[in-house]
Formats: sequence, C-alpha cells, structure tokens
Amino acid sequence: MSQQPVDHEVTLQSLLARVAAAATVEDLRAVAREALEQGGVVATLLASIPTLPGPERKAAGQAANRIKTELQAALDAKKAALEAGALLASRHVEGFDPTLRAPRAERGTLHPVTQVVRELEDLFTSMGFEVLDGPEIELDWYNFEALNIPRDHPARDMQDTFRCDPAGQLVLRTHTSPVQVRAMETRRPPIRAIAPGKVFRQETTDASHEHTFHQMEGLVIDEDVSVGHLIHTMKTLLRGVFGKDIEVRLRPGYFPFVEPGFELDARCPFCKSGCSVCKQSTWIELLPCGMVHENVLKAGGIDPTRYSGFAFGLGLSRLVMLRYGIDDVRHLLSGDTRFLRQFHRIG
Repeated sequence: MSQQPVDHEVTLQSLLARVAAAATVEDLRAVAREALEQGGVVATLLASIPTLPGPERKAAGQAANRIKTELQAALDAKKAALEAGALLASRHVEGFDPTLRAPRAERGTLHPVTQVVRELEDLFTSMGFEVLDGPEIELDWYNFEALNIPRDHPARDMQDTFRCDPAGQLVLRTHTSPVQVRAMETRRPPIRAIAPGKVFRQETTDASHEHTFHQMEGLVIDEDVSVGHLIHTMKTLLRGVFGKDIEVRLRPGYFPFVEPGFELDARCPFCKSGCSVCKQSTWIELLPCGMVHENVLKAGGIDPTRYSGFAFGLGLSRLVMLRYGIDDVRHLLSGDTRFLRQFHRIG
C-alpha cells in the first residue's frame, strides 16, 4: 500500500503562519520543538525519504531541507522582533527619550602629587638626571647608619620611626635619602639622580603634617661640585615648577648627612601675617639640602678626597600644596573624589 504524498508547501506555510502568530518567545519554542526537534515534522519528513520511490527521494529531501531552512530563519527573525519589542516596552516610561545620547562616561584624573612628580621627572631628566626608586621598607643601615645618623640621634626615637621588627633592623623609611647610598653603591661618579616616593613618620596629623607623605631625593656627585651648583639647581627646580621666580630664602640647617646643610623655605601663599599652614611664620619649609657629608660618601664606596656632591630632599606634598593652593595636607591622602575631581588633567 503506497504512502499518502505530503504537500510540503502546505506544511511550510502552516508552520510559518504559526510563527507569525506567536506572541511570546515561548510560543516560538513550541513551534521549534514540534517542527525541528527529534520526532517533529521535519525529522519525520527526512526519515520517510528512504521509503519513497527512487525518483521521488531527491525532491523530497530538497523540500524537507527548504522547510527547515525557511522555518529557522522565520523563527530567528520573529524572536529578534519580540525581544526588541519587549526592550522598547520596558523603556516606555514618562520622560524617556531613546533618541537622546547616553551620558558621557566620567573620565579619571591624575592625582596632583602624580602630576607634579611627572613634571619634576621631565625637568630633571632634561638636566641629565636619572630617576631611581628604592624600597619603602628599609634596612636601618640605609635609613640611618649609612647617612651618618648615630644611634642616639632623635630621628631614631620611636615617636618618629615606624619599626617593622622587634630587633629594629627594618623600618618604614622616614625619608627618601636611603636611595642616595644605594645609588652610590651601584654607580660610579659622575652621578645625577632623583628618587621620588612615599615616606612614613609617626606624626600627630594636622593641616601641615601627615604620617604618610611624599618626598623626592636628589643627588649629584662629581669632581669639584660646589654650593653654587646646588643653588643653581634649586632655582631651576622652583622656576620649572611655578613657571616664575617665587620668593625663597636659604638659611643654615643641620642634617647629619650633609655638611654644610641648608633649609630652603618658600613664602606662604595662604597668608600675609601667618596661618596654621606656615605655623604663623609666613614661610613654609620646603627643601632641606646641602653638600654630601664625607661619611656618607665613604658609606657609598666613594672617595671623598676626589669627589664632592650635593643632595636635597624636596617635600613633594608641601610643593603640591603650594602649586595648587591646598591648605590642608590631609586632603592628599583622604581618598575624597570630590577633592580629586578638581584636578582635570589626565595625562
């Protein structure tokens, strides 16, 4: 008994009509299951091909594949339309305009300390300096001994230094000066180097003091280096930072690792008669400096009878305060994004 012939076109149009009438994605899945999955219409048509007379098999196979292809395309198109309609419906709220541009993504900014550090690195590399780095957890030898700071010096007191081990041999560096000795150990004169970075001291925090702040160490060692070279370098530094000459003063200062030593102060930009930032003096301590002590040269393996040099420790946090008119150093490490958004430069 011969099989009843299948009208493939009728089958296709019936399935396409069901796709067109589908109101939900679940309706489409039902059509797909009945037509395309195992035991469905298309699978049944393909399975019946071997039972057909030889001349009819090719046409039946082509028809079944056409149903499968056109039905799948219709299912995909209908699904996309239903999903787009659902998305549009979800946006149909009062005041929503899909033609408006999306808000511009907020862009980040560089921290003001980072901005100043990058400018100083550019300035000093243009003068032939190299940029160095050193560990923030430092050996007592590099932080004190090699810098001519004896064990009875006040800088070693616990109220100034964070100790990291019971024996006191590891400290959070209190200045960037240890990089001086590390530079001398690994390089031979002439040496021109700067080393920006974070330093740590046990401080009572106020408008001008923080337990964590930023410094930049500078070192020059060569034959016949004098105080004149130091003064010229410092003037070039401040002119590069502020874009003009600012009022400064150089006064004697004592630091165990330099001799003679000096304090470079800048006129306070926040007052005329004294304030909390300048401790009522109208001056802000900015830059201790001096000629490298011969004991420090020896600790670094350099002959002090042949070479001399100068070093300086720039207070980056205070320089940033001067540069941007910041009246409280605690803002710099506050993490307050309202404060940081004021600095729009990003690179």
